[in-house]
Amino acid sequence: MTAAEFTVGSLVSARGREWVIQPESDLESKLLVLRPLGGAEDEVTGISLHLEPDVRPATFPPPVAEQLGNHRSGRLLRDAVRLGFRSGAGPFRSLAHVGVDPRPYQLVPLLMALRLDPVRLLIADDVGVGKTVEALLIARELLDRAEIRRIAVLCPPHLAEQWREAMVEQFQLDATLVLKETARRLERGLGLDETIFDRYPITVISTDFIKSQRRRETFLNHCPEFVIVDEAHTCADPGRARSGQQQRHQLLRGLTANATRHLLLVTATPYSGNDTAFRSLLALLNPEFKDMPLDLTGDENDAWRQRLARHVVLRRRADVERYLDAETPFPKREEAEETYRLHSDHRKLFTDILRYARQRVTEDGLEARHRRIRWWSVLALLRALGSSPAAVVATLKKRAAPATAESIAEVDEIGRRSVLDLDDASHEGIDIVPGSDAADAGGEANAERRRLQQFTKQAQALMGKDAKLKKIVTIVRKLVKEGHRPILFCRFLHTVDYVVVELRKKLKRDKAVVMGVTGRDPAAVRAEKVAALGAEERPVLVCTDCLSEGINLQDHFDTVIHYDLSWNPTRHEQREGRVDRYRQRRPIVRALTYWGTNSPIDGIVLEVLLRKHKQIRKALGISVPAPAETGAVMNAILEGVVLREDQTSGTQLALPFANRKLDIQWQAVADREKTSRSRFAQHALQPQEVAAELAAARRVLGDAQVARRFLAAALPDLGATLRAENDVTTAHIAGLPDALRASLPTKAPLRFTFRESAPRDALLLGRSHPVVSAVAAHVLETSLDGVTEGVARRCAMVRTRAVPQTTTMVLTRLRFHLHVTDYASRGRRRTRQLLAEDCALLAFTGTVREPVLLDEDAALALLDAEPDGNVPASMARRMLRLTLSGLPALADPLAAIARERATRLSAAHDRVRKAARRTGQRTKVTAHLPVDVLGIYVLLPPISL
Repeated sequence: MTAAEFTVGSLVSARGREWVIQPESDLESKLLVLRPLGGAEDEVTGISLHLEPDVRPATFPPPVAEQLGNHRSGRLLRDAVRLGFRSGAGPFRSLAHVGVDPRPYQLVPLLMALRLDPVRLLIADDVGVGKTVEALLIARELLDRAEIRRIAVLCPPHLAEQWREAMVEQFQLDATLVLKETARRLERGLGLDETIFDRYPITVISTDFIKSQRRRETFLNHCPEFVIVDEAHTCADPGRARSGQQQRHQLLRGLTANATRHLLLVTATPYSGNDTAFRSLLALLNPEFKDMPLDLTGDENDAWRQRLARHVVLRRRADVERYLDAETPFPKREEAEETYRLHSDHRKLFTDILRYARQRVTEDGLEARHRRIRWWSVLALLRALGSSPAAVVATLKKRAAPATAESIAEVDEIGRRSVLDLDDASHEGIDIVPGSDAADAGGEANAERRRLQQFTKQAQALMGKDAKLKKIVTIVRKLVKEGHRPILFCRFLHTVDYVVVELRKKLKRDKAVVMGVTGRDPAAVRAEKVAALGAEERPVLVCTDCLSEGINLQDHFDTVIHYDLSWNPTRHEQREGRVDRYRQRRPIVRALTYWGTNSPIDGIVLEVLLRKHKQIRKALGISVPAPAETGAVMNAILEGVVLREDQTSGTQLALPFANRKLDIQWQAVADREKTSRSRFAQHALQPQEVAAELAAARRVLGDAQVARRFLAAALPDLGATLRAENDVTTAHIAGLPDALRASLPTKAPLRFTFRESAPRDALLLGRSHPVVSAVAAHVLETSLDGVTEGVARRCAMVRTRAVPQTTTMVLTRLRFHLHVTDYASRGRRRTRQLLAEDCALLAFTGTVREPVLLDEDAALALLDAEPDGNVPASMARRMLRLTLSGLPALADPLAAIARERATRLSAAHDRVRKAARRTGQRTKVTAHLPVDVLGIYVLLPPISL
């Protein structure tokens, strides 16, 4: 037998079982990639005809009357077939490969992407909506359509492991981490002309590692054809000299130089108030967007709005909470404030430092650059003083961050990033103290050093008098006793260490487990710590802002405490967004703002920045960035606090005129955001378009409800004992077959639910979850192999009131060949062959040889018919043998169904691509014949008495 006699989708017999030939086969090289008939994806194997010549064509065996079951076992087989598909014949080929059930709104970016060539899309949905799922759905879809072979995700290093886990666990993408600490190991063993990106087709890459010029050129020359960029706002052109962000932007510009490369930009904060930076992001999607008018209102800009709508997805949570009659249970956020009063000695240290600051900054004859260094060192000291005595000590001992800067502009840039929390490039290292010791910058005498040492002693003496720390112990204890799982966000790593020690000591009798996470921990260690702490019954996490971005904490925590106020309101939103997101198990999450009523600084930050930010978010339903002028206004206000003797009480705002100015700027930001939301609102797709494609996919593959029904029927039949309580099912799996039990994620009782707000000790299952897939594969294979006594049966005969006359149902599996041809320039073309599967139910009255066919909806309705009587087994077998003997007569009706489904499939592919104007692509769909008959089920009307 030669390779030319095999075709994709055909059945072959090898190694004592039947297999389906997969599209990845290389028939010219006599390499067959095979999946077992009824087997799972992880059983796919390759067979070389050179080494195993005894591979023979096979035919799918028809049912036999001895495989007699009942109506329930017949429906079990159909559900197992649908849930076991890995090459579904719906409009989306990826849905059969993903371990999550996407929300309907998450299909919008996928449909938009399929209408672009190349895909150039900005996904800027609100925090917690699920942008990672949206981006990976697009990547998986293009991979399953064979339009791409390689994928790269560029992200900050601390998010790399999270991306890898999502790709491996949810999307079956075997991703390799390319980080500073892994690159050398990966490069070992490479060929002379081979790079990491040639050897490893799917990678997650640290943007900061790859952005340097030497690595950037290698990456651009060997870059995959599909790239996802997370935290894309950190790659915008900042319009000023910031080498790190400039390098990231140059990297992305290099990626887009290849006109065929697909690019997804992912960010929850696309617009930071800087028009230049925002336009630079849009220009990565289409260079013409760089010249787009700032104001897109009016009929004359309608063309611009339409073009943008094809490339930008930007939705608030309120826009997607209810979409296509599907409700997404986002948690509600309860916000509150708690206050404390600084100890008198703490307050005195504030006063002493402010007096010292005035002397230092206003000293006569001081060179301008040195004055600015002193100014930022003072602010760094005030920030630390508001955080903790431990942070003050560390700051006093460290040289000021701007001290090495050569120009005033550079001094201010470093100070701005390290003190005002306005560095939007990366949260790595944000918890390191910026330092306050600027003594050597202006040639100060040892007397100044002794002054700082005296402050250090005063700070150390405060450690037993810290009212802020004492009050937080009471707050956290109450939360823990009420069953909450809090996170305390701190500005400095020394504050984290300090708070952890005290909480561990004071909460020991409450059986709380307290753990600290800071930027000193590598990203992988942070994830391990969070997971280990989350498994505890009473966890308390104390961390810096290294966990405020990207890391999803909703599985383990439900309360955020701002132990230190950030001087950037966006940072507060990012912190709260770690728990306030989709699939948070609690219906309500808490956000607690903690501040000192007699602090010279906290009241200003709270009033000028944080409360205004919350007011606007409440009005708009989404967070907006602080005005671009915030740094300058805060600087002016803080100068009032530091430089004026009558502004040290902390009870009144300094420089009210500056506050009024900022009010105007905040309102301008809010108005601009409203315009932006209307500008980029998703008008490119109508909801009914998404609904049609979603319904088509569910028809083929089933959904979570089908999976729930299937497990409820299959697991008891397979030997498990089920107990349901409050929508959570506990399955004792000791009685399951060994092979199936080995494929499940636990050997202990399996607790699962299909409810979105799953308890922490229960698995949240969906249609494509590995548990569902494992059970479906086992049921299907044991029912079709003809050797094992399966729980799903291929034949049944029952009596039911659902039919007025004898009705026969034929369950079939359909296989289709998709020939996708891409026509390139100069007459070149590439043809890809794909395999798709579907199942169809044919129902008819009359005889097999003269059938009267029922329509599809009537046939499907019979699957839910309830039996009203039994048929003696001997009689059932006799009648089934007669029906089965006439199966050849059904070949033509079954072939007609297969051809009609092929036409539907072709139309579905054309439909989702219709807006792309892909004149260079053609898809031809043909049915593989003969159709596989999986089961025969005869329904008889009740006996009339």
